[in-house]
Amino acid sequence: MKRILGTPVLITFAATILLAPGGPAAAEPSTAPVQRNQSSNEHAKGHRANEPLIVGHRGASGYRPEHTLASYRLAIRLGVDYVEPDLVSTKDGVLVARHENEIGGTTDVADHPEFADRKTTKTIDGKPITGWFTEDFTLAELKTLRAEERLPQVRPDNTRYDGRFEIPTLDEVLTMVREESKRTHREIGVYPETKHPTYFDSIDLSLEEPLLRTLKKHHLDKPKSKVIIQSFETENLRDLDKHTKLPLAQLVDASGAPADLVAAGDPRTYDDLTAPEGLAEIATYADGLGAAKDLVLPRDASGATTEPSSLVDDAHDAGLTVHVWTVRDENQFMATNFRIGTDPNAKGDSIAEAKAFFDAGVDGVFSDQGDTMVEARDEWLAEQ
Repeated sequence: MKRILGTPVLITFAATILLAPGGPAAAEPSTAPVQRNQSSNEHAKGHRANEPLIVGHRGASGYRPEHTLASYRLAIRLGVDYVEPDLVSTKDGVLVARHENEIGGTTDVADHPEFADRKTTKTIDGKPITGWFTEDFTLAELKTLRAEERLPQVRPDNTRYDGRFEIPTLDEVLTMVREESKRTHREIGVYPETKHPTYFDSIDLSLEEPLLRTLKKHHLDKPKSKVIIQSFETENLRDLDKHTKLPLAQLVDASGAPADLVAAGDPRTYDDLTAPEGLAEIATYADGLGAAKDLVLPRDASGATTEPSSLVDDAHDAGLTVHVWTVRDENQFMATNFRIGTDPNAKGDSIAEAKAFFDAGVDGVFSDQGDTMVEARDEWLAEQ
């Protein structure tokens, strides 16, 4: 049994049913995309059609510990159009912003002796993971913890903020975004990602219902609301498509397969989803594609970018927008032709990298350093 937004129903996971939403008796699925909503960029009020969106990846995580109110607030002040909270659940069903439900690497939980016995090993999306997990803590308990920098060797400057910031709830993130929108006189968007939805369904902590309830509480449940919901899994986006008119984005990685398809024994991979037939199918339940950047600008044997793939054109032909992740300033995260020097943690030419993606036709980029992307976009637009 899988809960779909609070209603228990039986899901048959045969690949043929997933490919044909009408069920086994349905006709062969059409390759023509079904346009469920306006494109994601049409929800970016104040943007010209040719102006790519800038999404603050986990806030401004290049400058503050990720998924903290301080990180989101700084991203907004650096000029991003959207902030991205990854969402997981507490034991008492409250959505909080963390990159993963395992929090040993992003909080000071290991320094709390009262929680030492909560350390455990779980299987998440088929992989054993040891640590502390949000679903084993009430919100009140999580609020006693403080955020820490996830990549201290890469971003040592961020460690000065360790211990200063709480784990925010989705409700707190949306409240802050509303306040910053008023302060800056521009409407800031929210781009939430549901993390491990199949896993959270399996422990009776479904993410979709509290997400939609919280968005409705903040009057962000309308088709024109500046919200895009994303997921690496497919079935929860299909579920959401039945219950919201907000734009949805299917995340796709450069390798592997969606966890829900793997759990169902469905052999399709992300490669299959990004083929023209897969994109046409995605367009029946989603509005956009959140693509790993190497899918758009593949790399050669030396690690340098090559000519753009056909993915952006194929996605646009299917009626999908394309936002790529993640453009970061540090050398180690970029193709070799954009690196400066040999220090993996030094800053490379991420402005040039971003402009290469804009030239490839993407509709937006996720970045840990929103100010770099805003500068790159300004330069690129001036050159058009």
